[in-house]
Amino acid sequence: MAEQTLRDKVAVIAGGEKNLGGLLSRTFAADGANVVVHYHSDSSAGDARETVEAVQAAGSQAITVQGDLTRVSEVRRLFDTAVDTFGGIDVAVNTTGMVLRKPILETTEDEYDQMFAINSKAAYFFIQEAGRRLNDHGKIISLGTSLLAAFTDGYSTYAGGKSPLEHFTRAAAKEFADRKISVNTVAPGPMNTPFFYPQETPERVQFHQSQALGNQLTQVEDIAPIIRHLATDGWWFTGQTLFPNGGYTTR
Repeated sequence: MAEQTLRDKVAVIAGGEKNLGGLLSRTFAADGANVVVHYHSDSSAGDARETVEAVQAAGSQAITVQGDLTRVSEVRRLFDTAVDTFGGIDVAVNTTGMVLRKPILETTEDEYDQMFAINSKAAYFFIQEAGRRLNDHGKIISLGTSLLAAFTDGYSTYAGGKSPLEHFTRAAAKEFADRKISVNTVAPGPMNTPFFYPQETPERVQFHQSQALGNQLTQVEDIAPIIRHLATDGWWFTGQTLFPNGGYTTR
């Protein structure tokens, strides 16, 4: 069995420049991994550079790759760049996504298309390309949401767009099993990041907090160790959707 460590491994982290992705880039680097830091927009370029500098300060190598992962050609370019730079890939983590809280009756066709392109299509082709390009014994981890297990209003296109991840994950886990590539989805509770607050009123933020241990939102620091575990000693998990959310919801 291959050693389950990140030392001298290569990790592609989609959305790896800030928030949870940035923390993962730094965490993996501290464990000795070289990191490909993907970011989407020009506005995140500074965060990506800072994350690369932090990875290098930890003694690992890193590069940035900008790309719109709703375009399949850009997903392929991300993985091509990783292989061309480092010679192979061992771990692929997709932390990207977009949140929209809006009633069904007010949702436009463009909003629907955008939400499913980012949360579903990009996730599907990220898994596909990872399955093609990862070394044997690789790890593929996608970021879902605990709203998959919640009964709530407003999040039809967000939770709906993330829900196919469970099916993509199970199918890929079976299809990649002969190469000992594990595939999982981590579905946190509402996280204390800038993506969450614009969608909610102060009252609803308090409600979300009240549903979890300690009356708090999920922190990125709660989730990074779980993803790290799946990328190392937790390799025997595959085809799973994990709900680390402090009791926010379960099923």
